[in-house]
Amino acid sequence: MLSAVLFGLATPISKILLQGVTPFQLAGLLYLGAAVGLFPVTVTSGALSGLKGMSSSNKLRLLGAVFFGGMAGPVALLFGLQLASASSVSLWLNLELVFTALLGHFFFQDRLGKLGWLGSLGVVTAAVLLVLGAGISGIKSGIFVGLACLFWGFDNHFTALIDEIPPSANTFFKGVVAGTVNLVIGLFLSSYGAGLTTTGLALVLGAFSYGVSIVLYISSAQGLGATRAQMIFASAPFFGVTLSVLVLNETLSLLQIAAAVLLFASVIPLLLDSHTHEHVHKNLTHEHLHRHAEGHHEHSHASGWFMDLIPHLHEHEHEELDHEHPHLPDIHHRHEHEEG
Repeated sequence: MLSAVLFGLATPISKILLQGVTPFQLAGLLYLGAAVGLFPVTVTSGALSGLKGMSSSNKLRLLGAVFFGGMAGPVALLFGLQLASASSVSLWLNLELVFTALLGHFFFQDRLGKLGWLGSLGVVTAAVLLVLGAGISGIKSGIFVGLACLFWGFDNHFTALIDEIPPSANTFFKGVVAGTVNLVIGLFLSSYGAGLTTTGLALVLGAFSYGVSIVLYISSAQGLGATRAQMIFASAPFFGVTLSVLVLNETLSLLQIAAAVLLFASVIPLLLDSHTHEHVHKNLTHEHLHRHAEGHHEHSHASGWFMDLIPHLHEHEHEELDHEHPHLPDIHHRHEHEEG
């Protein structure tokens, strides 16, 4: 939810910043800001050393996340934002939920149960209400924002499955590469006319709304699965709409308020959704945020029993295990099902 708040605030603020820079330039600044903001924690933790020893599958996922999430997604969004109001674009961002759910169900073994589909239906209904309340922002804007949401749908699943580096290193690498490439493209296509104030604000916005926000989202997606994490993240447009009303003097209708209530109510069955069946975990060594109380982490720490309760991050090994328990499609449970 905190990730959603930070990202939702980016849309109306980016609308203001686009008055001084092009979409490619602003996309570059936002992701470079994310890299700058995460530089201290990434370097001091030694997380970057893990990039060299990553498996080929995780390297491909990281490259996919950089391209779809760091380069194509934000550029498409900012082009759409140039053509429509910030509140309208914020509402269109609910399409990211739809694409994440569809991609998860058909391609990434991130399936939903009955409660999950009920929550999904509620969120999609809220999105439809929002679009009806805002009207059509324009065919071009809708296409750009829709493409951005599709790209971020792929990014959501790629990042949720990267288990050899912490979310901060993942986001830092994405910020450096995507930010540099987009900024260079932007400078090649158009001269840079922004002053120090606009540049500084863009970097600060990127540090929080892209850097911190993405780290929080990846941590959530690894524990809940990308689709369920995205359901909660779907609240981001409401924060964008709220700031658009307060800062840009855009209007907020009763229909939009009703949609917000429906969205938050739909999160309840989503969080209750899980399924139970016998499944096998193969021997695995990886690194991700975890608690020992989850049932999959039986290793001990010299620092004491309280580590069983506190989420922490380090490389650890899982022995092969065959058991049955209620579970989500988290980073340990992306297995096949008999029903396909």
